[in-house]
Amino acid sequence: MRKRRAIVYWTGSSIILLLLIVAPLVLPEFWRRFLTEILIWGLLAMSSDLLIGYTGMVSFGHSAFFGLGMYGAAAALVLVKPPSIWLAITCGLVAAAAVAAFVAYFSTRLRDIYFAITTLIFSQIFYVVIFTWTEVTGGEDGLTFSRPPLAIPGLFSIPFTSETLHWFVLAVVTLSYLVLRRITRSPFGMVLQSIRENEARTRAIGYSIERYKIVAVMLSGLFAGLAGVLYAVQNRFAAPDFVFFLVSGEVVIFNVIGGIGTLVGPIVGAAFFLLLREGLSRFFTEYYLIPVGLIFVAMVIFMPQGLLGFMRRWLNE
Repeated sequence: MRKRRAIVYWTGSSIILLLLIVAPLVLPEFWRRFLTEILIWGLLAMSSDLLIGYTGMVSFGHSAFFGLGMYGAAAALVLVKPPSIWLAITCGLVAAAAVAAFVAYFSTRLRDIYFAITTLIFSQIFYVVIFTWTEVTGGEDGLTFSRPPLAIPGLFSIPFTSETLHWFVLAVVTLSYLVLRRITRSPFGMVLQSIRENEARTRAIGYSIERYKIVAVMLSGLFAGLAGVLYAVQNRFAAPDFVFFLVSGEVVIFNVIGGIGTLVGPIVGAAFFLLLREGLSRFFTEYYLIPVGLIFVAMVIFMPQGLLGFMRRWLNE
């Protein structure tokens, strides 16, 4: 039975991956870019799920990790000539990991709502710093740059078109999913889930809870920063709006809609929410958030396990 489920899972995943590979060849320009953006937001939501779903820690600080990843990549592309996509990724990851380590050191000493509020406060601190430090960050205008080619010196250099950028983002998101899946199924991931279920008992059997939490926040921040790098490269700018805590709130919504503790669920939730918002905004213009909010409330009440959990339950019936 278990082997059969694995075959069905990987067969379905392969089909979806194949469809995502082919999609930019048949979709118009707008929907091609929109699909790429869904993958990036899905990666951000998936990084948050490592904390929310597997460690039981609700974070409102992912906007800081996402934004610092954007600004780290933007700074590398603005200051270093010739620009390099690999240097941008490295700088974005270093910036996000450094911020995540700083936030984790202080916030993981607290639990539950106090942890969530602390991460929110830190995200707002970084937002204010970025918004007001105009000489370095560009302030309200942000940083703009030219998109570098996908290149390995001496081997190849491919300019980023909407198709090649989509495939690059898809490859990064797929690899990130596989890495996160391996982490959550490792002994380290089992300890994180033990902390989620019963922190006191996990501490009693000898595990250093604080260290595991710090590493979890850093890993989550690292992948959130990677999403920020990809978003910056796609849109060729970094802006302080993406460091604002509302971005973290949307990420939590993605997790709840798709299914917490599943990794795939947050990507599904991001796709559902963004498509819903895009569709309703065309009919209700500035009032579109009212039906979006009503639909979200209904889903929380009638599908508390999210879309993925609902589909699993429906298939088993």
